[in-house]
Amino acid sequence: MNYSELIKDYNIKKTEIKKRLKEFKETFKQSDEIIFHELSFCILTANASAQMGINSVDAIKDVLFEGSAEAISKKLKGRHRFWRTRAHYIFHTREYLKDKFGFRLKDKINSFEDRNLLRDFFAVNKDIKGLGFKESSHFLRNIGFKGYAILDKHIINTLYEFGITHSPEKPKNRLQYFDIEKKMRSFSEKIEIDMDELDLLLWSRKTGKILK
Repeated sequence: MNYSELIKDYNIKKTEIKKRLKEFKETFKQSDEIIFHELSFCILTANASAQMGINSVDAIKDVLFEGSAEAISKKLKGRHRFWRTRAHYIFHTREYLKDKFGFRLKDKINSFEDRNLLRDFFAVNKDIKGLGFKESSHFLRNIGFKGYAILDKHIINTLYEFGITHSPEKPKNRLQYFDIEKKMRSFSEKIEIDMDELDLLLWSRKTGKILK
């Protein structure tokens, strides 16, 4: 298959893409509160749009760290279609991180030597609510960790269209996620575009935007 159009699009957008990835890397240098803000954004983005996630997390910023589940849900009402559920997810996750780790989220993240176990902590931990492998990858990418594929519908459909995968179906478990991620990594190596840059490129081709 000829990937010349994809390469051409990358050359047009690569400066903006690299700038965005640099911004993500700077995020992890900031406070635990900023890291939790990004985690909450990803909880709010799951099964919703990135823009809805941005608008929603901005709406709850004054109750994000101390507010009750009710206070968070009140702020989300009218802004997020799952306002009650996501408020509970954020509240439960916040209290778990406070009780278990003293809210030292960066220290916990740095404690993992294995990148897959780091993602597992967010993806399969019953006390981190509302994140699967996609949004856990999204969160880690947004705080500067490289090499995780964010397999949302736009990326999955594009990989299928390019013949990288045999189905446009989303992965149903960890094994399937890893398999598609491996194929995307091989594709990125083949066309010589960094996988994190490729993710933003493919996403922008479907949405017209380079968001977080």
